Amino acid sequence: MKRKTWASAGLLLIIITISVIQAVREEAAAAQGQKQGAGVPTFDVDPYWPKPLPIDWTFGEFSGVAVDSNDHVWINQRPKTLADDEKYLTANPPPGDCCAPGPSIMEFDADGNFVQGWGGPGPGYQWPENEHGIYVDDQDNIWVGGNGAKDAHILKFTKTGKFILQIGHMGTSAGSNDTENLGRPTKMQLSPKTNELFVSDGYGNRRVIVFDADTGQYKRHWGAYGNKPDDRAPRDRVSEGPGPQQFNLVHGLRLSKDDLLYVNDRINNRIQVFKTDGAFVKEGFIARKTLGNGATYDVDLSADPQQRFLYVADGTNNHVWILNRDTLEVVGRFGRQGRYAGQFHHVHSIAVDSKGNIYTAETQGKRVQKFLFRRPSSTLPGTPPRRRRPRRVLRS
Repeated sequence: MKRKTWASAGLLLIIITISVIQAVREEAAAAQGQKQGAGVPTFDVDPYWPKPLPIDWTFGEFSGVAVDSNDHVWINQRPKTLADDEKYLTANPPPGDCCAPGPSIMEFDADGNFVQGWGGPGPGYQWPENEHGIYVDDQDNIWVGGNGAKDAHILKFTKTGKFILQIGHMGTSAGSNDTENLGRPTKMQLSPKTNELFVSDGYGNRRVIVFDADTGQYKRHWGAYGNKPDDRAPRDRVSEGPGPQQFNLVHGLRLSKDDLLYVNDRINNRIQVFKTDGAFVKEGFIARKTLGNGATYDVDLSADPQQRFLYVADGTNNHVWILNRDTLEVVGRFGRQGRYAGQFHHVHSIAVDSKGNIYTAETQGKRVQKFLFRRPSSTLPGTPPRRRRPRRVLRS
């Protein structure tokens, strides 16, 4: 009997010891993770987002995705890019029973339900030849750009599609130092503090340009490293050493809470960081030897209060890269080339909602996907620590 009692006591001691050691290790790992900047977020694809459209519409190439103040998701797609067998209902007679092109601008709620759609030519403005980029400002106004050969302008609408403002005029770009027109612009973002609109401009021009968001009045512009843009400079790729002194393809931008502007120089495979006055701060390269269409398509910031991470869409390697925002070092990635849920075919645009979920839009893949934020084991700054459940102890 004593032997059994001693055995039970020994077993209990071993269990308690293992539990204590494990708890100490977990706490030490969490502390070390915070010290080293660990706690990199991970994501799970939601294969059921968005839900089926209520009408026999289908999507063309997606050129933009954005999130508004209610965590509704706005997409900019290209109806004209649908192949004949994707739009049977437009033929007479229809060869099949589906589908027709959906509207250029579509709104979905956070659960993936279709809310509304609009877009296209109308009175008082020039609709782009080829839709590119969408942005929702702090008043939930919708900004739309285009990268067609004649697209030298951007448009501002209410959320129901009422026209407000056009900046620039179609077919009239005079290059990267034109202060009135753009050159195939790609992305926009407003600074609520100054009411200034920052535009990545873009496929034709090689600059960031700033306008008053209400009047469209020109404020300033700059090129790579804060230099004056020079359209005569070569666009040769440089895969090592100092980066080119001019932008190649300015494809996206994002403004942080602490007023740093992160700019995608896509073909040069880099992110450059500026103050809002155009002063250069730093740069970081991503998959620098990437050829094709480049590695830095679009960028957004993580939803934690400090915005610790940058998420960069890479439409050539088909990853979403996760960067430490302070150092611009790659600390993680997800996605790969493919057609399955969670994979990408030319991932083009990216947006983050208030809960940290990521939305991606693909051009050739002709789809938008939602990736659910999964809190890392080492919690992000500003979030409460996970409460530990008491361990069960076996009793004999």
